[in-house]
Amino acid sequence: MRTVTWDPEIPSVRMIDQRLLPEELVLIELWSPQEVADAIRQMAVRGAPAIGATAAYGLALAGQLSRAHNAQELWHDLEIAADILRKARPTAVNLSWALDRLLKKAHTAIEEGPQAMRQMLIEEAQRLADEDIEINRRMGQHGASLINDGDTVIHHCNTGALATVDFGTALGVIRTAHEQGKQIHVLVDETRPRLQGARLTAWELDQYGISYEIITDNAAGYFLSRGQVAAVFVGADRVAANGDIANKIGTYMLALAAQDTDVPFYSVVPTSTIDLSISSGEEIPVEERDPTEVLDLKLKGKPIAPKGSHARNPAFDITPNRLVTAFVTEVGVLRPPYREAIARAMKETQTK
Repeated sequence: MRTVTWDPEIPSVRMIDQRLLPEELVLIELWSPQEVADAIRQMAVRGAPAIGATAAYGLALAGQLSRAHNAQELWHDLEIAADILRKARPTAVNLSWALDRLLKKAHTAIEEGPQAMRQMLIEEAQRLADEDIEINRRMGQHGASLINDGDTVIHHCNTGALATVDFGTALGVIRTAHEQGKQIHVLVDETRPRLQGARLTAWELDQYGISYEIITDNAAGYFLSRGQVAAVFVGADRVAANGDIANKIGTYMLALAAQDTDVPFYSVVPTSTIDLSISSGEEIPVEERDPTEVLDLKLKGKPIAPKGSHARNPAFDITPNRLVTAFVTEVGVLRPPYREAIARAMKETQTK
C-alpha cells in the first residue's frame, strides 16, 4: 500500500494517517492544498520523500480546484498554493524540491493553456511518486551490501515505506537485506518525543517479519559500547553540499556514540534530499515544534512533567559529515571526501 496516492475521481489526495498507527490503519482524504499543508504540518504524513510526494499531489490538487480560465490566472493560483505548501515544514528539502519540479513542468505548458497545465501537474506528480519507489529499491540494493548475515543494527526514527511513497530509505536497506535471506536484528530507537521508532518502525518491521527490539533513545550508547551493534542506519531530511545532515532529533548523539565505538554510521538518502544550495549544516533551517509534544507525554495516565513546565522541542539536529561513514543513494554508496562525491552523484542524476 502506498503512503499517499492521488484520487482522480473526486479529486483528492488520499493518505495513511500516521498519527493513528500502530493502533489503527486509517486512510484520510484531503480536499484542498490547505488541508494537504495541515496534514504535513501536523505529521499525518512525515518523512522527507513522503512529504515531497504529498506536496506534489497538493499542487496538482490546486490546479484542479482553480477556477482560472487562462494560463496566467492558473499560474497565479499555483504560486499561492505552492507558498502555502512550502511553509508547512521548513527542514525537509524534498518539499520545496517537489514543488519546484512541478511548477517548472507546468510552466512549460503555459502556452498550451490551463487544461494542459492541469494535466501536466497530475502526470508529473504521479511520475514523481513512481520514481520514489524505484529510487528506494535501488538504494536498498546498494545498501544491503553493507549488512552481513547475523548483524544487529540500530535504526533511528522511521525511514520505511511510511516515510516514502513506498518501500523506504534506511529501513528499505534493512528490508532488502532481509529479503536476500540475511538474518538481521534491529534495535529500534523509540525516537522521542513523537515515538516514530516505537510506533511506526516497529509496526513496519512486524509486517515484514524482521526481528527487532525497541530501546530507549539513550540506551543506544550502551549497546554500541558493548560491541553488540554492527552498524547504524538513519535517513536524512536534508543533506548539505558538504555532507552535513539534518535528521530527526537524537541523530547527532547517536552518530557521536557510533564514532566513539568504531561502528559504521550510514545515512540513506535519495539525491532529491541533497541541497547543493546549502554549503554546510549551519545553514539548514531547523524546525522547532510545539512544546506540548514533549510535555503531553504521560506515564500510567499521568503527565510526566510538573504543571506549568516549559520545554524546547527542536524536531531535528545537525550531524557533521565527519561522523558519517557513508551515504547510500540511488546512484551508489558515497564515501569521503563528500563535497566531491556528492557533486559527482548529483551530476550523474542530472544527466539521466
